[in-house]
Amino acid sequence: MGQVSVWAVSITALIFLQSVSTSKLVCYFTSWSQYRETSGRFVADQIDPNLCTHIIYAFAKISGNQLEPGEWNDATTYGTLNQLKRNRNLKTLLSVGGALMGPEPFRRITASPATRSEFVMSVLQLLRTNNFDGFDLAWPLAELSDKSRLTNLVKDLSVAFRRRGQKRLLLSVAIPAGREAIDKGYDIQTISEYVDFINFMTFDFHGAWESFTGHLSPLQKSTADSGSASYYNVDYAVKYLRSIGAPAEKIIMGIPTYGRSYTLSTKLTGVEAPVSGAGTLGPFTKEAGILAYYEICGFNSGAKKEWIQEQKVPYSYKGNQWVGYEDVTSVQIKVQYMKDNQLGGIMVWTLEQDDFSGSFCNQGKYPLIGAIKKELDKKAPVSATG
Repeated sequence: MGQVSVWAVSITALIFLQSVSTSKLVCYFTSWSQYRETSGRFVADQIDPNLCTHIIYAFAKISGNQLEPGEWNDATTYGTLNQLKRNRNLKTLLSVGGALMGPEPFRRITASPATRSEFVMSVLQLLRTNNFDGFDLAWPLAELSDKSRLTNLVKDLSVAFRRRGQKRLLLSVAIPAGREAIDKGYDIQTISEYVDFINFMTFDFHGAWESFTGHLSPLQKSTADSGSASYYNVDYAVKYLRSIGAPAEKIIMGIPTYGRSYTLSTKLTGVEAPVSGAGTLGPFTKEAGILAYYEICGFNSGAKKEWIQEQKVPYSYKGNQWVGYEDVTSVQIKVQYMKDNQLGGIMVWTLEQDDFSGSFCNQGKYPLIGAIKKELDKKAPVSATG
């Protein structure tokens, strides 16, 4: 009986271990979401502390050679965000950069070892004062001339974050998914050695800057894709990043909770249909060419929804408006892809563009991120025979 009991306990323990996800679920949360009107407004105390493993607050700013809060009320937001660590497993990071800030402030702080050092010291001060667990570097539109500067900054931050006698801080870097952008500005092999993980922005492959419709985050290439268009999908991007030196376990694959929208210019409604420009503004996000998932749920009332089988993603159209986006099914498929390729986890941009209140989509709160978490937490099959 003793041997049987030990065997049963061992099997039970193994099943438990298999059911606990070791994958990261990294969720960005933006400072400007607090300015949206009524039901679209989102602030830090609306975050479910048990949803994500890491929350990244975007964005701080660079002033001179110093890292500084980006918003007038960031001190309050920092405090609220870090109170979420009543979930003791949750990690919080502060991000700097993004498309709105642009690359110039990064070029200033990396002009010399002295300016880099001044910036790094200010990062340490801001993170430790406000109880953050780490830092995310989002240098946008990096050029060939920026490549060594970015790498040196990553190295300096990594060394400072691992200084003896102090709490070790996490370091992540946001990397675009387009091959041309990666090759131009990012020394992936060296960066990978110094960061804890890479937030891989596997979205925005297509958008209203083009003259035709296309999904922002197709999982696979289309049979119609040729030349450089073959690069514009998650599968190619992930395999390419790995081929140039990024360890699979450090790649956190991005999934958007927003869609890219277009205004159709003909009666054609499929993928690669001609467009005249960006889709109309959403009622809450109010940005041409972008709709939050909760806005898409409203749009889908009376719209025609289609599934792109070869790319495993949906789109919808109504009148002259067309939007490609993620739904529960597509994010489940992407999480399984992430697992199959043994990547480090999933990154979400952003918390506040999911149906965070549960009042728009009739799918409960955070339907997309919740589906991602559920898929991540699914236990792997366990053999009873060992």
